[in-house]
Amino acid sequence: MSGGTDVEAENEAACAAVDSLELIGSQWRLIVLYALQDGEKRFNELKRATGANARTLSRVLDDLGEAGLVSRRVEEDAPVATYYALTKKGGALCPVFDEIEAWADEWH
Repeated sequence: MSGGTDVEAENEAACAAVDSLELIGSQWRLIVLYALQDGEKRFNELKRATGANARTLSRVLDDLGEAGLVSRRVEEDAPVATYYALTKKGGALCPVFDEIEAWADEWH
């Protein structure tokens, strides 16, 4: 039956969407990604912008870095400063955030 192939294709597409949401979908991951849309930020700037405690923010940044969504840059000058920014992959989410905001403006 050819209908099975369509169902399989729909299931694969749904799985890709679910996998993507699991990658970015935690509350803190979304907040950090959203905060980095405006450009590179230092750890403490992100902490203030997100309201996350240091432990949570550190864990989320590590997770987002492993996922290839956030990059980390360290300046060794005194005082040592660590900067975080969206990668090209992470930046590709900005239009998604814009669409979600537009949806929220219309429906909330």
